[in-house]
Amino acid sequence: MPATRVNGVLALGGIALAALLAVVGHAGVTDLDPLRLTVSDYAVSDSGGMIHVAMLLLAAASAVLVPAVRRLGPPDSRRHTATAMLTVWASGLLVSGLVPTNPPGTTMDTAAYVHRYASVVAFLALPVAGWLLAARLPAGARRWLRILTVASLVLAAAMAWSAYPGDRALYGLIERALILTEVTLLTLLTLSLSLSPPSQPPTPTPPRSRSCSSGAPRKPLITTNRPPQLHDRRGGGGGGGGVGVGLFEFVEH
Repeated sequence: MPATRVNGVLALGGIALAALLAVVGHAGVTDLDPLRLTVSDYAVSDSGGMIHVAMLLLAAASAVLVPAVRRLGPPDSRRHTATAMLTVWASGLLVSGLVPTNPPGTTMDTAAYVHRYASVVAFLALPVAGWLLAARLPAGARRWLRILTVASLVLAAAMAWSAYPGDRALYGLIERALILTEVTLLTLLTLSLSLSPPSQPPTPTPPRSRSCSSGAPRKPLITTNRPPQLHDRRGGGGGGGGVGVGLFEFVEH
């Protein structure tokens, strides 16, 4: 199995398991409002520990994709930037999973701020990676990746509005829609990388042969230093006499 496909299978398994654990973590919490409170608020509750594990699994699944992105087509600035953005996304998820936020209703401490801004950076980095990689993927995947990228950025803007002037209206619902959109983007990117054929090194161009303007190769010129031989029809003897008779017949005729 090609290495890219192995990376894709591992990443898909990690994404699926992370989604399952996130659902289980939500199901165990009954005293919080999912419309106003974030997934991180659920993670620090007594029954939401599975959500932290889900974040770490999603970070690991994303990190597995980084080598697959490096093998996607010839290296250029777009691919390097996309690889860096995917690494930032995985790193942000890792920090968010390891550094929890504060419980709802308490004052934010340093760990809560680290958690918040690591999450913000991660959720902005993944859409950038998806947009840059879309150009290297088949038309169907390219279109959906760009749609999901735009949707992610719109939802991120809606979260920013809700967090400040919107008085956190539907903040939890918007965040869950953003997470669902970006996980879908990550899943589609993983499938596209797994199914894309491996890139081939460029074939060296053979040196061009010299040719005339019409495109046909020139015929080699055949030269000889031998003098033309004249046939002696009279059957004269050899030596100089034969040559003399031959010349006489040439002039005479």
